[in-house]
Amino acid sequence: MATPLSRPTAVAPRALAEPPLVRGVLILVALAYLGFFLVMPLTAVFSQALEKGLAAYLAAIREPLALAALKLTLLTAAIAVPLNLIFGLAAAWAIAKFDFPGKNALITLIDLPFAVSPVISGMIFILLFGRQGTFGPWLAEHDIRIVFAFPGLALATTFVTFPFVARELIPVMQAAGKEEEEAARVLGAGGWQTFFRVTLPNVKWGLLYGVVLCNARAMGEFGAVSVVSGHVRGKTNTLPLHVEILYNEYNFQAAFAVASLLAFLALVTLAAKSVVEWRTPRRPTSDEQGAGGLGGATTAPLDTGSARGVWGARLQRPWIQAASGARRWIHSTAARGGSGGRDCSAPQFNR
Repeated sequence: MATPLSRPTAVAPRALAEPPLVRGVLILVALAYLGFFLVMPLTAVFSQALEKGLAAYLAAIREPLALAALKLTLLTAAIAVPLNLIFGLAAAWAIAKFDFPGKNALITLIDLPFAVSPVISGMIFILLFGRQGTFGPWLAEHDIRIVFAFPGLALATTFVTFPFVARELIPVMQAAGKEEEEAARVLGAGGWQTFFRVTLPNVKWGLLYGVVLCNARAMGEFGAVSVVSGHVRGKTNTLPLHVEILYNEYNFQAAFAVASLLAFLALVTLAAKSVVEWRTPRRPTSDEQGAGGLGGATTAPLDTGSARGVWGARLQRPWIQAASGARRWIHSTAARGGSGGRDCSAPQFNR
């Protein structure tokens, strides 16, 4: 009885393998770099924050101005992140799924906050909504305050953070392609149904990754917020601005105590980012797919019990199988030159 041949395991040529000494040196250099630029600053922040004891540390954190800055920081992030989430989804969907005039201009505008200094971003809002700005007289006439008030903080934070979600989603949606959405529409799905049942499940981990990065930047933003805030303590000071004021007043222990709150929030964000990266499924390689491409991946054994098997498990969903069948029907119909009507054997989309 013939036994199936096992696929040979790919082994890197010895000429391409680094000697153990080189690998060890590279690892040591990387660890030294991380220790000098990441571990040492974090250690210094927490050690200086606890220098006068736990009681002084808790007193600095519970101080009313510090609590007001923390509340303002979280509120600003709570407004900026959902707005950028909605914009990022809409922009990524439009760019990845459709061709329209001005597409390249939209991509360039999305990257604008990366190219402009945050301080310049804050100055833009001063020139627009300040007392001597373009809309300043009209805002003053109607008693509306934007700069040196909370609306200016929210606008500046939203501006400097809006590329993160879109920039994470655009390549994910482009890699996913349009075939599944087109198959869903052929099966009778509506626009919103296609978005929530086909598009969104394909990009959910990339979406969460972009939200995590956007939230981290929103809570730690300093330059643009510093320009539009006016540094009104207890009203327009976020945590980074409050740390600056305490440090300039030579209240070092309180400054490091409040900075430790930002460091703690950064560590929580980093942990969430690591979880999202771990849960993000990788697309199967050409070797894993076999000669059949994507179809080969669906017939091969799938490791659905691990995070790396999520992609394979997704391919086994009934609506994905139906979409694949509809896609094959579309291609066969096009090859025959059109059938003049819908094939009755094509699976129907369950509403």
